[in-house]
Amino acid sequence: MFTQLNPPIPLTVADRGDGYAIAVIDYGQEHNLIWVTIITKTGEIWCAPNPSVRACANWTMGRARPELDAAH
Repeated sequence: MFTQLNPPIPLTVADRGDGYAIAVIDYGQEHNLIWVTIITKTGEIWCAPNPSVRACANWTMGRARPELDAAH
């Protein structure tokens, strides 16, 4: 299933940086979610598997910047 996100979700992709997810691809229960993401710094579009994606920092929610090195 392909789901377009409206509005896009800010996130961080391991080895790529911060960006906005514009869609999610779900191939089913035997697979990771795939986040279709536009990387802010480069404008590149990457499809990142769920273990490589983290929510961005959110001061209001008390969430610090994600640690990606230990995440994947």
